[in-house]
Amino acid sequence: MTTATRSEFDQGIALTPVEPGRYEGELDAGWQIGGGVNGGLLLAVAGHALSLRHGEDGHPDPVSISGYYLSASVPGPVSVETEVVRTGKSLSTGTAVMRQGGEERLRVLATYGDLTGRGGEIRTSAKAPQLPPPEQCIGVEHAPRQLIEQAALLERFDLRLDPATVGWALGAPSGEGRIQGWFKLADGREPDPLSLLLVADALPPVTFDLGLPGWAPTIELTVHLRAKPAPGWLLVSHATRNLADGYFEEDAEVWDSTGRLVAQSRQLARAPRG
Repeated sequence: MTTATRSEFDQGIALTPVEPGRYEGELDAGWQIGGGVNGGLLLAVAGHALSLRHGEDGHPDPVSISGYYLSASVPGPVSVETEVVRTGKSLSTGTAVMRQGGEERLRVLATYGDLTGRGGEIRTSAKAPQLPPPEQCIGVEHAPRQLIEQAALLERFDLRLDPATVGWALGAPSGEGRIQGWFKLADGREPDPLSLLLVADALPPVTFDLGLPGWAPTIELTVHLRAKPAPGWLLVSHATRNLADGYFEEDAEVWDSTGRLVAQSRQLARAPRG
C-alpha cells in the first residue's frame, strides 16, 4: 500500500524511526474524542512502535498490552520510546513511553508474539451476542448531535449499533450499562491486531446507557489478543457492572466475521462529570 492510498488508520499510527528504539509521529485531530485523542488510537500508536521493535525478533503482534494514561494527548507531534525487557523463543516483553513536548502521555507494558497461523485447541464458554445484521442496526449518522460534536473519530468508523442498546440516544437509557454493535473502518481497511487496539475503545462509553452522557477519560486499558481477525465486520460488545465513586470498568469483547473471539479488554475510566 503506497502513501497515497494508505488508510486513515495507518496514517494515524504512522511512525518514523529517529534512533534505535525511538520513533516519532503525528496525532491527527480527526481521532479526537472529548478533550483529547482517543485512548485506543494512542494504544495502537504505542503498539505500532513495539511491533516495529519486537518485529526484529520475529514477534510483531501484541498478545497482551496495558496502557496507563498519564495526561490527555492532543493533536500534534508525538514521540515513542521503546525498551526491550526480555526476548524469548515465542514471546518478547517490552515497554513504551509516549511523550508530547516532553510531557509523558502514556506508558505501556506489553508482551508480543506471532499470531499468524494460530489454530490450536479452543476451549471456551464465551458466546457472541446475537445482533440483527448490520443493515438493520443504527448507523453513526443517527447519533445524537452532542456525541458527534464530542467525537470526531466517529466519522472514520462504519459503526452500526444494536437497536436494543441505543435507548440512551432517544433519552431512554436502559441502565444496564451495555452498548454493542458492528464495526468497520470507514475507508474499508480490513482489521488486524493493531487495529483491534483501537476497536477495544471505539464504541461510545457504556456510561451513556447509564444515563451519564459525556467524555469518560481512560485511566488504564488492557487488551488481550487471541488471534488475527478475519476480514469483514467485527462484532463488538462493551459492558460495565460497577460504577462507584466516579470510576467504572468497561469490559469489551471483539468477535471477527468467522465468529471467533479475537480480542478481550478491560479498562478503568472516570465517569462523565455532570
